[in-house]
Amino acid sequence: MMSNSHLVLGPKLVGELAKLGRPDLPVYMGGILPQEDLPTLAEAGIRRCFTTGVGLLDIVNAVHDAVKPRAAVIEGAARSAQLARDISRLHERGEKRPGANLRRPRRIIGITGSPGAGKSTLVAQMASEFTRRAKEHGTGGRCAVVAFDPMSPITGGALLGDRLRVDFNTLDESIYYRSLAISGEDYHDLPEILDLIGGAHDGADAFDLVFVETVGAGQNETKIRKFVDKTAVVLTPGMGDAVQMDKAGILEIADLFVCNKADHPGENELVRDLRDVAGRRPILETIATRGQGIGELLDTLTA
Repeated sequence: MMSNSHLVLGPKLVGELAKLGRPDLPVYMGGILPQEDLPTLAEAGIRRCFTTGVGLLDIVNAVHDAVKPRAAVIEGAARSAQLARDISRLHERGEKRPGANLRRPRRIIGITGSPGAGKSTLVAQMASEFTRRAKEHGTGGRCAVVAFDPMSPITGGALLGDRLRVDFNTLDESIYYRSLAISGEDYHDLPEILDLIGGAHDGADAFDLVFVETVGAGQNETKIRKFVDKTAVVLTPGMGDAVQMDKAGILEIADLFVCNKADHPGENELVRDLRDVAGRRPILETIATRGQGIGELLDTLTA
């Protein structure tokens, strides 16, 4: 880490973990760390510092040794930290914490579409817009995002690439964002995950709106419709004949269509093709990277 940012970012991360009631999570730091800064980092709560002379195996072993069994209850943790633990245990092991509050959120919106359609950016923009309105009008209520990413059939790992598309600097801290890896369209534990999110808070802090972003593994991803109240299918110019997508079934599940990247060539042709298959279902045009059309899309989905 250059420009002394290690003296700022490391201690800040330690402080944020303490606010969540998770001072037990160790923070390790590595890179170009001046020897004279190591005592300062240690005093700030950095557990281990790995300078340029430390081998990769030593770092791997240090991280491995820090891994501990995850208890069902995190003593003294904030509700969001406990929610994260509850979701992890449910998703990975199928285990439910006794006494966990369960409540279905008032509205659950599914966002699906092919890879590269801009789903993650759209979801982040809508979550930010919802939060801005809630604070501006004093209506209360919060929103959450559950973003699914494809799991490797070889290693079982996942890139969680949906998070790479989201600028978390623009997301309000009141938004709960959780990425999960699944194989195919295995959404079997989604209803219970949604109940955990809905029950995590109450009153003005409750999560009333949840966006579910699908894996986006191809044109035939249709199962999400079973778990949400409304489904938006995101398309972009140049991604293929809309009739072919309709034959695959993805257009059939849509409650509305989102033509994202509307500034790209071929937008008019895409909207024209969609009108042939949409019937009375709305077709909205957006440019998610600029925030254009986000308000109208949110209004339509939450109406």
